[in-house]
Amino acid sequence: MAFIRKKQRERQLQLYSRERFSLLLLNLEEYYFEQHSANHIQHKGSQSERTLSGEISLIFSQVYFIKEHNIVAPYKIERGTMEYVFELDVSGKVEDVVETLLQLHRASCLDKLGDQAAMITAILQSRLARTSFDKNRFQSVSEKLHMECKAEMVTPLVTNPGHVCITDTTLYFQPLNGYPKPVVQITLQDVRRVYRRRHGLMPLGLEVFCTEDDLCSDIYLKFYEPQDRDDLYFFIATYLEHHVAERTAESYMLQWQRGHLSNYQYLLHLNTLADRSCNDLSQYPVFPWVISDYCSAELDLSNPGTFRDLSKPVGALNKERLERLLTRYQEMPEPKFMYGSHYSSPGYVLFYLVRIAPEYMLCLQNGRFDHADRMFNSIAETWRNCLDGATDFKELIPEFYGEDVSFLVNSLRLDLGKKQGGQLVEDVELPPWAQSPEDFLQKSRDALESDHVSEHLHEWIDLVFGYKQKGRDAVEAHNVFHPLTYEGGVDLNSIEDPDEKVALLTQILEFGQTPKQLFVTPHPRRITPKFKSLPQTSSYNASTADSPVSPGEESFEDLTEESRTLAWSNITKLQLHEQHKIHKEAVTGIAVSGNGSSVFTTSHDSTLKMFSKESKMLQRSISFSNMALSSCFLLPGDATVASSSWDNNIYFYSIAFGRRQDTLMGHDDAVSKICWHDNRLYSASWDSTVKVWSALPAGTTGAQRLQFELLAELEHDVGVDTMSLNAASALLVSGTREGAVNIWDLATATVLHQIPCHSGTVCHTAFSPDSRHVLSTGEDGSLNVIDVQTGMLISSLTSAEPQRCFLWDGNSVLSGSQSGELLVWDLLGAKISERIRGHTGAVTCMWMNEQCSSVITGGEDRQIIFWKLQY
Repeated sequence: MAFIRKKQRERQLQLYSRERFSLLLLNLEEYYFEQHSANHIQHKGSQSERTLSGEISLIFSQVYFIKEHNIVAPYKIERGTMEYVFELDVSGKVEDVVETLLQLHRASCLDKLGDQAAMITAILQSRLARTSFDKNRFQSVSEKLHMECKAEMVTPLVTNPGHVCITDTTLYFQPLNGYPKPVVQITLQDVRRVYRRRHGLMPLGLEVFCTEDDLCSDIYLKFYEPQDRDDLYFFIATYLEHHVAERTAESYMLQWQRGHLSNYQYLLHLNTLADRSCNDLSQYPVFPWVISDYCSAELDLSNPGTFRDLSKPVGALNKERLERLLTRYQEMPEPKFMYGSHYSSPGYVLFYLVRIAPEYMLCLQNGRFDHADRMFNSIAETWRNCLDGATDFKELIPEFYGEDVSFLVNSLRLDLGKKQGGQLVEDVELPPWAQSPEDFLQKSRDALESDHVSEHLHEWIDLVFGYKQKGRDAVEAHNVFHPLTYEGGVDLNSIEDPDEKVALLTQILEFGQTPKQLFVTPHPRRITPKFKSLPQTSSYNASTADSPVSPGEESFEDLTEESRTLAWSNITKLQLHEQHKIHKEAVTGIAVSGNGSSVFTTSHDSTLKMFSKESKMLQRSISFSNMALSSCFLLPGDATVASSSWDNNIYFYSIAFGRRQDTLMGHDDAVSKICWHDNRLYSASWDSTVKVWSALPAGTTGAQRLQFELLAELEHDVGVDTMSLNAASALLVSGTREGAVNIWDLATATVLHQIPCHSGTVCHTAFSPDSRHVLSTGEDGSLNVIDVQTGMLISSLTSAEPQRCFLWDGNSVLSGSQSGELLVWDLLGAKISERIRGHTGAVTCMWMNEQCSSVITGGEDRQIIFWKLQY
């Protein structure tokens, strides 16, 4: 898929060239300086050397015949002294051509490879310095030049030097040699993504995409100076800020977890973010083997035995082989490594793609194909060798999960040799369960997207892109490769010996490279229908499972869920319905009776008020003390309302009897938040605790006192400003004034994760409806999404001001800002979808009905505002 598309683009570029010459006819690391049209007029065996008018005579001891008759085939070599005479089309160019030939010949005759490379680089840089970008190539006379510098355009196996130029509208690259066309140009308005790359493990690359979901970029540039690369990147990135949303590994993770990205799409994005590129075969996109059954007549995707163990690298799948490798590893001096070859390298990529990219294989292997028996002959045979081979640990490439079958079919009728049994190497032999190449790819895609792989793909991501890539975790996972394959494994700039530097660079480019590490904590698993509740790793999980509904039966919960989905899809259409100023200071809490007729609010003015939604009149105003009230809720039955106070107490007010029913003096400092579930009271306080109370009535009437028993005390380092429960009340999340978010297992009263993710007080926290994620907002203006299972911060959005409170459905967020606006956030798109003007001061609290169709907000402007959705 990826390589095929890249080749198609290259063929389109080559249409601009009248010549059939290809950069792939060069040796690796060889530069294409210039070309001249000429006729081969004489071939002599003599050793005479002469230069006539318009003619150049060259004497060789060895000649390669490449692509004779324009047929892709192994190169032929002729040895022995021979003379070739060429006549240039432009005779006046002879002296210049001869001077160039002699200069490059002197460089190639130097004893050391490092000296050769240094002299050729000096010649190249001298040529680049004497030339500049031709500004007549600008698309418009009104274009303004921003910067110009020297660079190389990178394509698989070869690079092409030239000049980069960027204006206020266009990015240009002009090759020094005019190949494949005089200038390559990209309109900035078309750019969708831009990435800084490491090339040869050095921070010199820049890749530009004009597509949203494609591995094939429009141009890949390698700069000579990191500063040039960074300057160009920031210019394009600044331009993109206004019309393209930034994408991070965490934002893609969230989309994948929610099912908005397929496994295939997610792996494509991770590869792109981890510096994997179709233009760089040493960092070609890597995909996992997922099927382990290549022998059965039928492929059973419901059988776990059909699949490869994704928690292990390829080298650890065979226990006996692993034991031998570990023995060698333990005896090896530092630096140690378990595997002598990588899971992705230029040789492995072209092993798979030789049938569609034979000229690349010839370029990589000095004009030869591999031995016929070592070619990519059979899927099953390749898998067996990856399991049993002493040095074969390769993974797959995206093409195995694409739609183009050409890499499996010898449609070019290439002569790839004969195997020992005499059979010609033709099409790739497929497993018995595949009826055709198309069927093989379809079933491979089905396997990649299967429930089993979806539930375990995060384990493979941990190995290749995540926390098991390096360090002790990598050792424990048997996932250690040669040090040169890792980013930071060697600093080429610190190596003074030119020979050593060339040798190391060659090894880096040809051996393969480990992707850039994207995650440093365990990657969360995907949310699949089979696992709506949290995985069974702790005592709190059992209670989160959903109640089953019979097939074909539609429950009230189903109807409510449909209503919620519809409401959140239209949340940007929220409209102000009515507003009332009922307090003397900021509103801090909102509770609504079950029938929606009565609204209870608390305030910094120390009062609890009861407002009739029907009559639009204030019905009651109650004061328990002279200190602020911080939150409130209604107990089941709507007979009692509870409110928390800065005087360290929690007050219970009987609506029917119109008086204070009970007081709980449970804290040593202000109570900041209270919640209720299943006869349990949860209270957060500035005294650095969250307390869990059992509350049972002392009698049978609603007016009688409640009895409280302290069940648990969740200790924090600093004051707690906010907290909330998950749907099943098995988990609690708290936010502190120093910016930490804590996730607690209430069954054991232990903290599962402590995440310092805000630089100031945490304003609000809440679980997603499925309890998979926690969202928190803070005084620092950030919205952070945390994975509950791993405690990993998987997404962080920043606003210009604090978001004081919010409601969310797991994908979209309705937040109340410091300025009084309501903001609608698209977490998957990492953007603000709508701004709705509301209060004249900060929005301090929010309430939403069960169907998500009605919202009430309270603010520092002392008002409560009623909002309605307009479908």
